[in-house]
Amino acid sequence: MLSYRHAFHAGNHADVLKHSTQVLILEYLKKKDKPFWYIDTHAGAGVYSLASAEAQKNAEFAGGIERLWHDAARPAELAAYFDAIAAFNPDGRLRNYPGSPGFAAQLLREQDRLRLFELHPQDHAALSAYLARDRRVLISASDGFNGLKALLPPPPRRALVLIDPPYELKEDYQRVVAALSDAQRRFANGIYLLWYPLLSRAEAQRLPEDLLALGLPALRAELQVGEPVGEFGMYGSGVFVINPPWMLADQLGQCLPAVCAALGAQFRLELSGAH
Repeated sequence: MLSYRHAFHAGNHADVLKHSTQVLILEYLKKKDKPFWYIDTHAGAGVYSLASAEAQKNAEFAGGIERLWHDAARPAELAAYFDAIAAFNPDGRLRNYPGSPGFAAQLLREQDRLRLFELHPQDHAALSAYLARDRRVLISASDGFNGLKALLPPPPRRALVLIDPPYELKEDYQRVVAALSDAQRRFANGIYLLWYPLLSRAEAQRLPEDLLALGLPALRAELQVGEPVGEFGMYGSGVFVINPPWMLADQLGQCLPAVCAALGAQFRLELSGAH
């Protein structure tokens, strides 16, 4: 299925959690001069106009980044996240919001590399146009779950892998667990960031436990913005980070209360496995 378009959801509460965590990890990896790779299995279009018909349809950004953008009490831990967004909005008005490849392209250094997968033809074309002149980037119009196998381990033996499928199919839930298990066997020291929705449907409820059952050192953070409504109503989202940087739990613990205050949300933060 290729019906999912992230343009309808750009900048929402889920993006705030996912991208703020992504940026914190990228900033950690940059503390060493040695290069690293950023691998994105479901990259999307790269950057989104919040004035587009898609973004305006439900205006999900209004309950996400827009609230934080205008909040005087922005958490200091997320300075790099807001700086990256500001680079796409030079006049200070929130008009554009970067996707995960946009954040990575903004933050990675000359010696680092981006390896991106996107199957949707429109999003692939937009992503390719956006990053056409960036020599650090390779973009593939192929399945990211399968493509990931060929990239691990990466030559520099340092990488952040973002896995963020649309979860349109029930199989996606099993595929993310299988992908993480296989990837960790191929590249045990990599940092893996998985995003997942909070839904009432059975496979979504089961996913966090299936991830914990892998028995890997991990961090789990969830942002709940509402109460469960029906089987497919998303009431929040979570990130599951395998091999989290040592400071990530403290950073999220410092910034998530402010994020929740701005978004009217609640958060959950847990570490599991050996650290």
